[in-house]
Amino acid sequence: MITRLQGRTAVITGAASGIGRATARRLAAEGARVVCVDLDAENGAKAAAEVNGLFIRADVTDEEAVRAMYEEAVDTYGRLDIAFNNAGISPPDDDSILTTGLEAWRRVQEVNLTSVYLCCKYAIPHMRRQGRGSIINTASFVAVMGAATSQISYSASKGGVLAMSRELGVQFAREGIRVNALCPGPVNTPLLQELFAKDPERAARRLVHVPMGRFAEAEEIAAAVAFLAGDDASFITASTFLVDGGISGAYVTPE
Repeated sequence: MITRLQGRTAVITGAASGIGRATARRLAAEGARVVCVDLDAENGAKAAAEVNGLFIRADVTDEEAVRAMYEEAVDTYGRLDIAFNNAGISPPDDDSILTTGLEAWRRVQEVNLTSVYLCCKYAIPHMRRQGRGSIINTASFVAVMGAATSQISYSASKGGVLAMSRELGVQFAREGIRVNALCPGPVNTPLLQELFAKDPERAARRLVHVPMGRFAEAEEIAAAVAFLAGDDASFITASTFLVDGGISGAYVTPE
């Protein structure tokens, strides 16, 4: 394994499972010191132990908790080089706009969008002091496409992440801080498995639109994060970084 991230410190939210946990493994393998953040203390601690990293239990919708988690990361490792703002939810009560209630709407916005706002707000000052850093915010291919099988608040939150990432990438580019929106296609994670186990017909409807004929694996998304985190991506900022198996580029898919 190449070690593009030797000596760098990465903070990963939503690190207990799925894309976050796969990314913790990948960044650690490339030399980074990894801080795993999650509400799930048991699995978050396991993720951190697996990579010889630091676990912080934090609610990323809580401003003080987010400020404190970055302080702890910097106090422990001396710097903050990579912030992978990945925590998110996709609950079943987030559906069509006609049926999704205001409580569900707000809950998804808080976790998927407000948390990214807070993480960027408190990561950037640490990066400004050292004159460099890479922020990768998890958006989604649904930020650039519409779907008839709607998750209205999820889609809107990811569109917000995309727009915010683009603006921050422009604003802080000359200070050496890169901000990119990672836009995965459907990923074979516990979150997706749980969602589609409840509605196999919805899963089949989505899978048929992926040109590659399958969902992504979490390790494939982690590889994209590792690229964006390192110097190989030194001229990439404010980008919509799609890792979607071709779904956003397809008019029709192969038979």
